[in-house]
Amino acid sequence: MLSKSKLAVSILQVYQNLDSELRAYLKPYGITLQQYNVLKILRGAKKPLSTSVIRERMLEPMADASRLVGRLNSKGLVERCTCCGDKRLVDVIISEEGTSFLEKMRGMDMVLVRVFENLDSEEAKRLNTLLDKLRG
Repeated sequence: MLSKSKLAVSILQVYQNLDSELRAYLKPYGITLQQYNVLKILRGAKKPLSTSVIRERMLEPMADASRLVGRLNSKGLVERCTCCGDKRLVDVIISEEGTSFLEKMRGMDMVLVRVFENLDSEEAKRLNTLLDKLRG
């Protein structure tokens, strides 16, 4: 039981380290980790998405996707458009400015690599397998 308890603490410590590194990287860009997540979701979708679909795909699905989209829209990073299937709904798409903004942030990948730099390729693969198992 003790080793699993220690594992939980270790995972939380790694999470805190990763979260801190990512937030520090994003701070000069003036966006939050959740806003970055929304931009990545929209860029990957390659088509307009509703805020409910965005929320489902987010790392933190409890986040207020409408509020996040509103802030990104005010920065010109996303565009809202009327849903084709239901005129009462609004879809969201990443703007050209949002795509360019993400291109400037390619260093984000280096932050992720730096956090796990003490692992070799085989260790990273094993850890990924174990984490997948934990997620069920």
